[in-house]
Amino acid sequence: MVPDGRALEQLQARNYAEKYQALKQPIHLIGVEFSKQERNLVGFEVISDHCNGTSCSN
Repeated sequence: MVPDGRALEQLQARNYAEKYQALKQPIHLIGVEFSKQERNLVGFEVISDHCNGTSCSN
């Protein structure tokens, strides 16, 4: 089974990371796909945005 890539797409479409952008820290979106047939992990994707182009606070 080939992953559809829809888990990460859903995170982006629903703007889940938006409420964390004001923290000025790195944001990592991790989309994980599971198969109902295989009952297992079939794929994942990661997008890291280093503080949305601004400097991060420590």
